[in-house]
Amino acid sequence: MKELIMELLNYIISLGYFGVALALMIEIIPSELVLAYGGFMVSTGHLNFVGAVIAGTIGGAFQQLFLYWIGYYGGRPFLERYGKYLLIHKKHLEISEMWFRKYGVGVIFFARFVPVVRQAISIPAGISKMSLNKFMVFTILALIPWSILFIYIGEQLGQNWGKIKEITAPYIDVFAIVIIAVFVIFLIVKFRQRKFKP
Repeated sequence: MKELIMELLNYIISLGYFGVALALMIEIIPSELVLAYGGFMVSTGHLNFVGAVIAGTIGGAFQQLFLYWIGYYGGRPFLERYGKYLLIHKKHLEISEMWFRKYGVGVIFFARFVPVVRQAISIPAGISKMSLNKFMVFTILALIPWSILFIYIGEQLGQNWGKIKEITAPYIDVFAIVIIAVFVIFLIVKFRQRKFKP
């Protein structure tokens, strides 16, 4: 399996920036691995750091836009019937919908850093007919730091880029907690402003 992933990554990234964007658009391989491998290619001089970040952001944005459209035009019945073919299970959809109802549109940004929820969150945004412009702004603002983080780590790891999940797992958990904490503070401030608004 590892050899197959390596062959696939080698082929896709050999397409350059387009390959990075394409890999994230279809995400057969987890985005962390694709971006880390992109970072490794930056370390060898085959890719430019800024170009890799732009490609990663564009690819991720198109993937999320596709999921948004599925929610917008297909709705929940479509997802319950065909979601498994997109690797989106009912429990992921239910968690995402609960988060979206509870926290509002701001969750589109913060949920990008939370495992399981980060992919499925675009679907309830589409189902609720959230403004496409607002959706894309929140999505891109989250994808940029995500791309920078893993490309940078992949660049620093060099040949050891394949250990990205093992090395970053503790830090990603802390990163997710910090993001959620910031989001909670944001909600508290917003609530207090509404409460004391004359």
